[in-house]
Amino acid sequence: MFVILRKELADYFTSIRCFVLFLLVVFASAAALYVAYEGIRGGGSKGFVFLRLFTTSGEVLPSFTTFVALLVPVVGIALGFDAINRERSDGTISRVLSQPIYRDSFINGKFMAGIATIFIMVLSTMLIVSGYGLSLIGVTPTTEEILRLLIFLIFTVVFGAFWMGLSMLFSILFRRIGTSLLVTIGAWLFFSIFILMIAPAVADAMVPLRDNSAAAEFVRNYDIQQGIMRLSPNTLFSEATLALLLPQVRSFGLVTTNLASYMIPNPLSMGQSAILIWPQLTSLLSLTLMVFAISYVVFMRQEIRST
Repeated sequence: MFVILRKELADYFTSIRCFVLFLLVVFASAAALYVAYEGIRGGGSKGFVFLRLFTTSGEVLPSFTTFVALLVPVVGIALGFDAINRERSDGTISRVLSQPIYRDSFINGKFMAGIATIFIMVLSTMLIVSGYGLSLIGVTPTTEEILRLLIFLIFTVVFGAFWMGLSMLFSILFRRIGTSLLVTIGAWLFFSIFILMIAPAVADAMVPLRDNSAAAEFVRNYDIQQGIMRLSPNTLFSEATLALLLPQVRSFGLVTTNLASYMIPNPLSMGQSAILIWPQLTSLLSLTLMVFAISYVVFMRQEIRST
């Protein structure tokens, strides 16, 4: 497996595709850093100032976390949509497997190489934002802020691994590279955009709302919408990022006025935020493992010929 891992990493980091993706992520991080610096300079230095480098958005440009939520699926799809069918169309997969290399080592090495690439890319951009942001705002991060950023890094890598695993699955199922790319982009659009339209429609069909509807009906309608939207890994990642990097977030659901009056207006500790995001983390990790497991089983059962 380590032979395939080294070979794939060498291919990734010497390819124009990876270079362009890295430049795109760096430019997006630079824009987000500028917006965050302007927002922090105009908003004072109270609270978790260092985390605001990653969460502050402007009137035109979004925050760093928004850029990450948009670009990490693109990176994952770019790394996996032709991982298998390109090898098959070029005829290299049969030559590789004719060597003393097992099939499981082949697919495991490709998947691990993609995860390592996403990890290096996200870590480097976070270090760039942290380093330049530290020199701009002059506020050092606390231990809790560093811990929150490390967990955010893990979340981001798992999020990117899901999209890479899904695109790799379609690369195994479809022999044409264009077909696997189009199907993966369609899945990304569905989970990013169309599910946001489907969820309210389904919720309104199950629990119709009227002007005289009771509060329980509004809550039920909202819960159905959230349940459907949480089928999307994008929603899981957005909610986890929100609670991690904005400690003021205390709940993902509706909070009534009576309940809000009993809440202490203080940021949550790291332990409480971890409890809040634990369902999102386990769900996203389960989806990633499930997608890769399906890819693994399908690839191991496929017939590979030299012609």
